[in-house]
Amino acid sequence: MRSTRPTVADIRALKGERTLTMLYVETPEEAEAAAEAGIDMLSVIDPLWTPAMREAAGDCFVQVGLLYGKLVTAEDYLRAAHRAMQDGGDCVYCASSLNTIKALADDGIPVVSHVGLIPSKATWTGGFKAVGKTSDSALRIWQHVRALERVGAFGAELEVVPDRVAAEISKRTPLIMLGMGAGSGADAQYLFAEDVLGCTRGHKPRHAKTYRDFAAEYERLHKERVSAFGEFRADVERGAYPAPEHSVAIKDDEFVSFMAGLK
Repeated sequence: MRSTRPTVADIRALKGERTLTMLYVETPEEAEAAAEAGIDMLSVIDPLWTPAMREAAGDCFVQVGLLYGKLVTAEDYLRAAHRAMQDGGDCVYCASSLNTIKALADDGIPVVSHVGLIPSKATWTGGFKAVGKTSDSALRIWQHVRALERVGAFGAELEVVPDRVAAEISKRTPLIMLGMGAGSGADAQYLFAEDVLGCTRGHKPRHAKTYRDFAAEYERLHKERVSAFGEFRADVERGAYPAPEHSVAIKDDEFVSFMAGLK
């Protein structure tokens, strides 16, 4: 059956037409919920990318994140990228060198890279803080974007960059700019599902917005789980479980015959 999810060409055609929505998800349940909600794009890291996740993602365009540091050589990235695409990925994320990105693009694989605050390389820009707040820093981001254009990237995550800088860069490049904390001028607004659902582990970034309090619900469910397990233990200890309805019956004559056989 032919997929109805968008292609790279479809995503490119939407640039400047409307702002896309994007979520980082970790479970098939999150992917399925995102698809039902009409989210345009999902990001899933490679170890979590499976045929089950592809099925759950429905018509969402999926970016599969190739893990920087776990993969090293261009050949590592090529093998992982082809595997991700064969499992139904629509593009891959690669924060490696321009040469590696070019190798992927030259092999026909749509690649999204990263500019601005790049978590895996944050030491070069002063740690986990905004990038592009001076003209020199902002121009370096622009130069990085142009370099990605030259090697054939499809898009770039644009993270924690001043909104006006992000808007000007986004409208001047053919790349699809996936904004995280980069204001309203990027081509897509990208959040982590755990932030949206209120179950963030560790630091919650300034740009994150919480729409539900799943942490409180998970805590409530945990307490209910403990209570249920405790009630089961108590039932066993007082002989209330198993009850007759939980057991398999045997006819009296068959049981008598069984007992005779034991003797």
